[in-house]
Amino acid sequence: MKLIVALAFLAIIASLGAALFFMLRDGCNGRAKTSSMARALALRVGFSIALFICILVAWKLGYIHPTGLPVGG
Repeated sequence: MKLIVALAFLAIIASLGAALFFMLRDGCNGRAKTSSMARALALRVGFSIALFICILVAWKLGYIHPTGLPVGG
């Protein structure tokens, strides 16, 4: 599970880097640069949702346990 979470974080960072690259690069062959950037950002959103679902599944299966802060004194 730790490997999946680490890979998801790397994928999120990589898609942000790709979006930055596409934002800074001019469009080539008459193609707008925003479509590639939007696709990279959409992938980032997908990876973030997948990471959230993996964390929820790991919690439900008992792989991770919330420690939390004690309420009250």
